[in-house]
Amino acid sequence: MNVDDLQWQLSNLGGVLPRIVDEILERGGLEALVEAAREREDWFCAAGAVRGLCAVGEFGRAWTVVEPFAATGWQPAVRAGADVLLRWGRVDQALELAHPKRPQENAVDAWRDYAEALVRAGRVDDAIGVLGPHLRGGRLLGALVEMTEGQGCDERVLELLAPIAEEFRHDPKQCDDLWGALPAQARVLERSGRADQAIRLLGVDMAARRYGPQNNVKFYAELLARHGRVEALRDLADTQRYAAVSPYVTALENLGRAGEAEAYLRDLIAAKHPGWHESTLMGLLIRQGRVDDAIEAVEHTFDDLYDGNLLQATLIVLADRGLHDRALGLTEGRSPEFLAENDEFWLRSNRWWLMGESGRAREAIAEIQALPADRVEDRELTIAWLLAQDGRVEEAIALLRPLPGERAATDLAELLIRQGRLTEAIAVIPDVAAQREEKRRHRPGRPERPSSQ
Repeated sequence: MNVDDLQWQLSNLGGVLPRIVDEILERGGLEALVEAAREREDWFCAAGAVRGLCAVGEFGRAWTVVEPFAATGWQPAVRAGADVLLRWGRVDQALELAHPKRPQENAVDAWRDYAEALVRAGRVDDAIGVLGPHLRGGRLLGALVEMTEGQGCDERVLELLAPIAEEFRHDPKQCDDLWGALPAQARVLERSGRADQAIRLLGVDMAARRYGPQNNVKFYAELLARHGRVEALRDLADTQRYAAVSPYVTALENLGRAGEAEAYLRDLIAAKHPGWHESTLMGLLIRQGRVDDAIEAVEHTFDDLYDGNLLQATLIVLADRGLHDRALGLTEGRSPEFLAENDEFWLRSNRWWLMGESGRAREAIAEIQALPADRVEDRELTIAWLLAQDGRVEEAIALLRPLPGERAATDLAELLIRQGRLTEAIAVIPDVAAQREEKRRHRPGRPERPSSQ
């Protein structure tokens, strides 16, 4: 076991995918995950096994699973190991494990994890002391706020945050890593009962255009919404459309003023302001149960060739509501320009997905089989998915078994899980070494099916 393999798994979702691990755990495959963690040195299997063992109070076994991973010094495993030890009641051992041992690339993450372990051990003052020297890097500001919530130490936290926030206010361009100090300071002021002061400070910051990467605008908008400052929120939305329009619309909706929110969005769209206003309007109308109006509001985007096309989002919204036939209708009649840009595959794949979800899998398979093989990308994978949707799981498994590649293996594993063959499901997925070798020999994989599948 080595850190490079572990980091590769995390960065590339290598080994057994987390969602596959979750499915195995939900089906009662805890022991299969424990075995896979030991034999395959698969991090996601280990993390799932630890989660399952802790859920039933078997902290000793959980530590046995995670200890070899934590022994490498790899920070995610150290974090998981410290969590197990803390839950097991072995506080001193947990703190010893979590304490950073030497300079490392992820030093900030290591000190954050150590501070969180100290908080859980009841040593909040020590945790604040640990984080203090690292706050000016910017990355730990949010962590400080989160881990001290409800700990009765807001004044001390504010004493640390105030000079950092002022440093950013004095020269944002030279201190751009510290933009997070503004919302961090406001969050602590708000939770300590000083929301008016938080709003006043951030209001001045917004007027002075001290935005950071726009996250500060979004936080300020949500702060105004939480405290009923609707008029101030409207003024912010008028000047900062990207970050503030959605919180303003939500605030109006929560106040029973959905009609006012709709009119505001329609005015923005009519004025041709750029942004995501059509998407926000669609969401508002859908929440009001006005599906036809929602489609009408966004259908003018369906033939857009680049950003702003909401066809895929609309198909998913309709499918989630069981309106598959309506969604299928929207895949038809698209412009020649759109079809040329998308090479028709995109629409066909969505069409087959919708048919599979709506009980028309056999019809979709017939359409695929009627086309030349070179005109259907991932032909066997798509047919296998449709076979499974039609209840012909064994046929789908037989079709997938000889196919190469991680995606075919993952699809096969999902079908085996459906049949309760959990150990076999893990076995058909190539181990980390095999996956890394395949990545070296080939380019990254092909486009995935729509996420709703």
